[in-house]
Amino acid sequence: MRKTMVTTQGLRIVVMMAMLVVIFAGIKSAADIIVPFILALFLAFVLNPLIVLLGKWRVPRALAVLLVATLTVCLMVFLTTKLLMTLNEFARTLPQYRGLIAAKLIEIDAWFHWSELSLTPEQLAGYIDPAVMLNLVSKLISYLSNAMAGLFLLLMTVAFMLLEVPQLPYKVQQMSEDPGKGMANVQRALDSVTRYLVIKTLISVVTGLAVWALLAVMGIRFAFLWGMLAFALNYIPNIGSFIAAIPPIIQAFLFNGFSEGLILTGGYILINLLFGSIIDPKILGRGLGLSTLVVFVSLIFWGWLMGPVGMLLSVPLTIVLKIALEPTAAGHKIAVLLGDGPLKR
Repeated sequence: MRKTMVTTQGLRIVVMMAMLVVIFAGIKSAADIIVPFILALFLAFVLNPLIVLLGKWRVPRALAVLLVATLTVCLMVFLTTKLLMTLNEFARTLPQYRGLIAAKLIEIDAWFHWSELSLTPEQLAGYIDPAVMLNLVSKLISYLSNAMAGLFLLLMTVAFMLLEVPQLPYKVQQMSEDPGKGMANVQRALDSVTRYLVIKTLISVVTGLAVWALLAVMGIRFAFLWGMLAFALNYIPNIGSFIAAIPPIIQAFLFNGFSEGLILTGGYILINLLFGSIIDPKILGRGLGLSTLVVFVSLIFWGWLMGPVGMLLSVPLTIVLKIALEPTAAGHKIAVLLGDGPLKR
């Protein structure tokens, strides 16, 4: 009898894993359609607390959604326009960088002889091709221009999602065999994801502003661009902030001087320690219920599955997946693997 139960449980786990593989394969093949929808869904999570706040001030929900959507459109248009202008300026100055880099390498020619490297500064400068970076920047400008065209459709989707929120409990009750438990799981997922996204967005905004202010005070060019990069990549757990620090630090060392590069490196370390290692964990705490290893692996997995959007939303997507798996017998075992401790049933 016990052997039959073990076999049945094992079969359920295999079936659950097979279902997940099929679902993920479908998401991968339909990423062009699903990714904008996922992005709109999580943007709705971020904006819904503002709608709730306006509702407490007796503002009708439809009017509140209209006000928040209009404000969001204006903010996105302003930031995207400013970013496009900065990227265009960056692209115009790229051809000058090769000559500047060659001059810097010649200044440290003595170090090449001391380190007994076979490369000369001239040979090393020959490997630096600004056309590669120019092509990357051109693709990014084209992507942002296309994103501007799809901004209206994205915000319309978000607006309709926000209008549907009051009907969500009724729909869950009608779909679930156990309405009370089903609604409790949905509410827990909504609360966890909303809390994470709102807090992460606020911390990312402050991080981006801190980086922009540091670069502006030091007189380093393209401070707005690097500040936006710090804001966006701060959503990527573990490695995002470090990746965002690399381009401005290299720029500072090459074009502002060795001392400025060291000061900027120290400033980035201080910002990342303050926000990434102290404030972020203190506010978010262990409420996510995900192990550190799972957070890192989820970053790789969702990035492969959904591209950059998957990397930005890897933590909330994993939270939703974990909560969805918990109620079922087979899924509970997978949820235990994703968690940072024993689950209560």
